Amino acid sequence: MENIVPLIVQIVAGAVGGNVLAQLVKQFSMNPTWNSIAGAIGGLVLTWICGRIPGLDGLVGAVASAASTGTDAAGAAASTGASGLQAGALVGQGIASIIGGGVLTAIAGAIKNRQTAS
Repeated sequence: MENIVPLIVQIVAGAVGGNVLAQLVKQFSMNPTWNSIAGAIGGLVLTWICGRIPGLDGLVGAVASAASTGTDAAGAAASTGASGLQAGALVGQGIASIIGGGVLTAIAGAIKNRQTAS
């Protein structure tokens, strides 16, 4: 359970970020399905990147520890003495995922619009 919940948070928050950006900036909107897919992927990617950057790795909590040690999140939490899900890490992952979802949706929408205009 400790491994699945962070992934669900990242995917859902990324999809939300992608759809919110598409609603705010119509020129980047593809359609709700593709906005959600791009957002979910962007959320996963940015959370992973944050886990690799010193200083930002604390934002996403156990994801950084799991990535750097090659273990899963439960193993990382056990090695640091933490048990269960950490609310602060989930909030950090959600924030990073919303931003990542919006950014990747904007990039994908801009590419789509550029190709359609040609």
